[in-house]
Amino acid sequence: MDTKIDVSRPAADIEEKKTEKDFDYSASTVANSERSKDGVSKEIRNSGDGPEGVEIVEDAGIVIDDSAPPDGGYGWVCVMCNFFINSCTWGINSCYGVYLSYYLTHSPPLFKEATAFDYALVGGITAGWAMLISPLANLLTRKYSSKVALLIGSTLQCASLIAASFAYKVWHLYLAQGCLFGIGMGMLFVASVGILPQWFHKRRSVANGISAAGSGIGGLAFSLGTDAMLQRLGLAWTFRITAIVAFVVNTTCSIFLKDRNKNINPEIKMFDLNLIKRIEFLYVVGWGAFSMLGYVVILFSLPNYGVSVGLTQSQGSIMGAMLNLGMAIGRPLVGLYSDSWGRINIAGSLTFICALTVFIIWINAKSFGVLIFFALINGAICGTFWTTVPPVTAEVVSLKQLPSALNLIWLFMIAPLTFSEVIGLELRRHYWVGGIEKSDYLHPQVFAGLMYLVAAAMMFLLRGWKIAYEDNVAGDDAGPEQKFGKGRNKWIRWAKV
Repeated sequence: MDTKIDVSRPAADIEEKKTEKDFDYSASTVANSERSKDGVSKEIRNSGDGPEGVEIVEDAGIVIDDSAPPDGGYGWVCVMCNFFINSCTWGINSCYGVYLSYYLTHSPPLFKEATAFDYALVGGITAGWAMLISPLANLLTRKYSSKVALLIGSTLQCASLIAASFAYKVWHLYLAQGCLFGIGMGMLFVASVGILPQWFHKRRSVANGISAAGSGIGGLAFSLGTDAMLQRLGLAWTFRITAIVAFVVNTTCSIFLKDRNKNINPEIKMFDLNLIKRIEFLYVVGWGAFSMLGYVVILFSLPNYGVSVGLTQSQGSIMGAMLNLGMAIGRPLVGLYSDSWGRINIAGSLTFICALTVFIIWINAKSFGVLIFFALINGAICGTFWTTVPPVTAEVVSLKQLPSALNLIWLFMIAPLTFSEVIGLELRRHYWVGGIEKSDYLHPQVFAGLMYLVAAAMMFLLRGWKIAYEDNVAGDDAGPEQKFGKGRNKWIRWAKV
């Protein structure tokens, strides 16, 4: 007997509720009974390719569903490839705080016509353009393959850093270190981020956490390496050496990374605008947007904040490195506990705790030791969005809709990623001590903390919706009414969501 499953339901719910007796392989159909045409019964075996506990009839007219995530195998190779791609994309971007501090404090000025606003906007443009290019990267991935988008991204990112090494006007930085680097990074990120959910279900958050830790390890290595190269080799050769390392790593990983698009046959849509009408999806978008407004301020401002309270340039870069070390340690743990305690629970709780660390520790931190402590603690949780956004999104949309949903989320992230550090620098108050200009970061710190609080509120609302959703599914498998307010009385109840 065929059982139809509503494809609009969250991927996580669909996969978890399949049983031996009642299981629909989505695109599969039962063409015959358990007996073949010659009347001979066929062997029923357990398949390692499907979810646990699902029996698949071999040669009995049942089409085996190749779209079921294998939860391992070559997927672990893909995890490591994603790890190193993140190291050489977001890891390089994470150390922009070292470049920013170098630009702001270098004497004489490297670019005479440049202001703090210009340097902040260059860093914001990088992340903003990475999101802006997502529709094109998604289209290339669907029309051709992930490898095409990955190799294009690797080439463009290398070219951007080489071009930046020859910059002598600030608009050169805008085009090279800002726009072109962002396009290359976006191609690599968008083409790779949707691959791991195709390989993992039960271990999805762990796999994504290990992958996301790459940006922390890369940020740690590039923060320390960039500072050392800037002091010894200068800006031009720092860009060139970084370009060579990134090109070799990204190209190698692009070759070995493998998607499962042929098995899953995802929807080829640049935008599924129907998702915008769903309140639960807007909660995810709001969580991401407000998180990024706080995240970028912390990421880019921390090294220069250290200099503003009397630390050296090298100590400032060490703080940036420790922030990235915290990311490398924390992100796999975030993924592990997300699978154990619930993806929405962990994402919301850590977002709230991140706000507390800003208000309690960062605002009061004036010494090198306390700032290192803050960098490690906050680094472990400030990037929770990047660690959990694919599995959290899979909680509210189907697996086939996931690429389109992520594509929309990246577009909504453009504005906060582009302008958050600009806002942070503009919120600084300036004063003079002994003829030396100093900056007060209290207002940027409060801004970052408030943004994380609002982001946590978005996840609180999403949690209420999800609990009500599951209650409805348990009572009536036809699906819940997805209306605002349905889960209001469920927000304070414990549930693994």
